[in-house]
Amino acid sequence: MTLAQAAASAAILARAEAAYLGLALGDALGATVEFMTPREIAHHFGVHREIVGGGWLKLKPGQVTDDTGMSLALGEAILSSGGDVLPLACARAFDAWMRRKPVDIGNTVRRNLITFRQTDVPVAPPSDHDAGNGAAMRVLPVALATLGQAEAAVRKAVQAQAHVTHHNAISDAVCEFLTLTVQDFLQGQALPEMANRRIQSLLADHPELSFRNRPRRENPSGWVVETLQAVLQGLLDTDSFEHCLVDVVNRGGDADTTGAIAGMLAGALYGPQAIPQRWLEVLDSRVASQCREQVRALLPTRRR
Repeated sequence: MTLAQAAASAAILARAEAAYLGLALGDALGATVEFMTPREIAHHFGVHREIVGGGWLKLKPGQVTDDTGMSLALGEAILSSGGDVLPLACARAFDAWMRRKPVDIGNTVRRNLITFRQTDVPVAPPSDHDAGNGAAMRVLPVALATLGQAEAAVRKAVQAQAHVTHHNAISDAVCEFLTLTVQDFLQGQALPEMANRRIQSLLADHPELSFRNRPRRENPSGWVVETLQAVLQGLLDTDSFEHCLVDVVNRGGDADTTGAIAGMLAGALYGPQAIPQRWLEVLDSRVASQCREQVRALLPTRRR
């Protein structure tokens, strides 16, 4: 490996760690205000900007929810399969995670994992009703494991994990977009380039995801369309990791998931130096260690 290649590998590793920690931080920050409206958040917090726990789940400060938990479970499944994203391994890992009685779990995830237990079929049937954000929130391990692969292979891997619980065309489109965008950012692509290329292509195929000419997406539900609209508005209308996450979670609604996805993207975009140290100091230390360990194990250059 040349000096230039070593520097590029180190930069990718740093951004990848920032993305995984960003996911966990956005999850922990947003969980406090999940299911609250922006008006309720303003009444209780003014602007919610600290990781303090609480919320409807009564979390400890720095504790995370299913967004981070399922991501780590997916990462374990990929590593157990030698870096491949295999539906059966993913389904078994998600089922094992559910059996550990996580603090939170989405309805679509629970329903399709129960079906997997009963049938041993790791792919949920296609459904127009399964367009929730539960598959999108956990794509980061796929982005790391498939970095450098052809785009078609990346999309296939994304669907392999998504269809365990969410077999839906719009969910697929968002999952693929998020995975490829993370990879763009890991490799140093700037935000305007992503907006001009990835977003334009996505909206050409799925105009229902349009967000620019719409009002600010407040109180986003678990529908993946509203999730992506809130995240992209926050990402494109801010200029720092912290500002992006604060903007997104103060919209309320499914704030742990919008926060996690925004944190993943913003971490990959802005890198580790942009993450507030005060947030890292509060994040569950075990979770932070798991995130860092998985990054190093999942990146293809680290597995060689």
